[in-house]
Amino acid sequence: MSLADSDRELVVSELDREPTQAEAALFENLWSEHCAYRSSRPLLSAFDSEGDQVVIGPGDDAAVVALPDSGDGDGTSDTYITMGIESHNHPSYVDPFDGAATGVGGIVRDTLSMGAYPIALADSLYFGEFDDDHSKYLFEGVVEGISHYGNCIGVPTVAGSVDFHPKYEGNPLVNVACVGLTNEERLVTAEAQEPGNKLVLVGNATGRDGLGGASFASEDLAEDAETEDRPAVQVGDPYAEKLLIEANEALVDEDLIESARDLGAAGLGGASSEMVAKADLGAQIDLERVHQREPNMNAMEILLAESQERMCYEVEPDNVDRVREIVERFDLGCSVIGEVTDGNYVCTFEGETVVDVDAYFLGEGAPMNDLPTEEPEQPETDLPDADLADAFDAVVASPNTASKRWVYRQYDHEVGVRTSVGPGDDAAIVAVREAEQGLAISSGAAPNWTNVAPYEGARAVALENATNIAAKGATPLAAVDCLNGGNPEKDDVYGGFTGIVDGLAEMCETLSTPVVGGNVSLYNDSVAGPIPPTPTLAMVGAKDGYDAPPLSVETDGELVLVGDLGLEADDARLGGSEYLAQFDGSDRFPELPDEPAAVVETLAAVANDESTLAVHDISHGGLAVALAEMVTDDAGLEVSLPGEDPAGELFHEQAGRALIQTESVEAVREAFDGVAPVVELGSATDDGRLTIDVGDRTIETDANEIAERRATIERELE
Repeated sequence: MSLADSDRELVVSELDREPTQAEAALFENLWSEHCAYRSSRPLLSAFDSEGDQVVIGPGDDAAVVALPDSGDGDGTSDTYITMGIESHNHPSYVDPFDGAATGVGGIVRDTLSMGAYPIALADSLYFGEFDDDHSKYLFEGVVEGISHYGNCIGVPTVAGSVDFHPKYEGNPLVNVACVGLTNEERLVTAEAQEPGNKLVLVGNATGRDGLGGASFASEDLAEDAETEDRPAVQVGDPYAEKLLIEANEALVDEDLIESARDLGAAGLGGASSEMVAKADLGAQIDLERVHQREPNMNAMEILLAESQERMCYEVEPDNVDRVREIVERFDLGCSVIGEVTDGNYVCTFEGETVVDVDAYFLGEGAPMNDLPTEEPEQPETDLPDADLADAFDAVVASPNTASKRWVYRQYDHEVGVRTSVGPGDDAAIVAVREAEQGLAISSGAAPNWTNVAPYEGARAVALENATNIAAKGATPLAAVDCLNGGNPEKDDVYGGFTGIVDGLAEMCETLSTPVVGGNVSLYNDSVAGPIPPTPTLAMVGAKDGYDAPPLSVETDGELVLVGDLGLEADDARLGGSEYLAQFDGSDRFPELPDEPAAVVETLAAVANDESTLAVHDISHGGLAVALAEMVTDDAGLEVSLPGEDPAGELFHEQAGRALIQTESVEAVREAFDGVAPVVELGSATDDGRLTIDVGDRTIETDANEIAERRATIERELE
């Protein structure tokens, strides 16, 4: 990839000369889709990013959100969390282990640059069909990379999702979110503060790995990408990252950092220029001062290498020696590479000026793309005629709905002793004892939904994440998104991408959940075609205390469904369901609840009621999978459905529904009066069996058989 002719003309006009080789490479990377959001930025104004709880919204390395008061909840506390999410899609295709590992490292450093300590990770992963050998290879490598890096740095991976879809075959997605903890006194931003302050590079030595990573992420994957693009993939060192985490904490403790930026896309050139551009300042950098691990590196390589585990700090001159002392105590490299100025962004190398540009123009001067869109077509209704028992077995055993235990048992989700509810539940909960709050975390998308209906599917993704959080008794607080799409220059692909942006924005605004930051990844296109438009959402919610109702039922109590059973024709739409994916059918996407915000708010309140025994969100696989997941060896369920539309009742995937096991059906009815239907389904048993009467048909199984069916991933990979 090289600087486009039209972009070069703009650069020449601004500089009044031809750019140097280093300048051209900087513009190529910083004006790429990955860094400049040229095709997506015009759409992102749809998101509501403001609220009383929002301290820092989009535009920094991570967002900052104040937790609610631990008292009456009318205000915000002085305890802040940070939220960030990023993609490492193309690198994870070329080198699944290092690509995924360095994705974790990057989002953790985004957290550090805000003066925060990382307390939780969530990963949302998307691969081609599970029975494809190459998909399994990528899947295993990515999970190994995430677990290795996360476990070594001591940050628990507590939530996430895994989806398989044929359209990811040539381009998997690896989206990783991180939550950090800080407060007003410790807060740092990425905006340079004062001319004369020094720029200090801390961390690993710079090598040639990751060269051109930003531009590589901004083009379609070629057929030979796994071999030809390997130099663009960074190589991580989690042990150096752990040292960097602790060194950063010590520097923040002593108030030695004026501003900070992690070295990610476009390396030193990206981090240092963006830091000063935010303040409309400049910098003077001597590239020879950068500590290097490879000989004979030239200016362009030093500027653009994406070597990992590096941070750029702005430090007052009087504090430089103390910074160096702390950093060297942690056996990390430290170079004073230059200073902040009120002029241009200038880099010298071997006595020659190799970069001399206006920092703001470099960071913000890329022209935006005005691309045509094509509205997606509504799918026709073509429903399969599948045997109900066979359909139940197929849907429950699908890799998409099966247990993800094989994945999350490789992650240390308890390190840090904050995890109250771990992976495998609707949402995780981590304890923020500093504010006496439980922080619920949910992350994921639904490619079957957004492939069929980008706009409505994205609305459903937001509602499902909120329902996951409410099922644990928490109230949604804020979200970050990772918007993944194919080649935006294709009208239909950009139409689908526009749909997921608008749908996600609309539902998050309806839920009063500001989208405070995010990431965009386009050109996820390969010889296999474009990916489904994939709006990964990482959402957090807050609650008093750290306890939550379980997902699994107890031996006593009644089971009710909150939401539509699917008896009305429109309610039972099966579009986007795992049932249709298994049996090659098609249908329109289901309508969503009329009052989704009220549903979420009421569900959170009911989940915290003392008469509530268990709560479980209904999503992928519909009611059938939700029921199967609630049964244990000790506690079963006897459920009765009308059977007017057996497939619709069991398998439609309308978001915003939940199962509640309660000691007081009347209390649940009263709470949801005027908000959502409440349908009595049956009661619990003490035999571990699941019996579902659907009209005149009966599905019978037990916890052991369900566990065997749901062990699809473990069975294939072990």
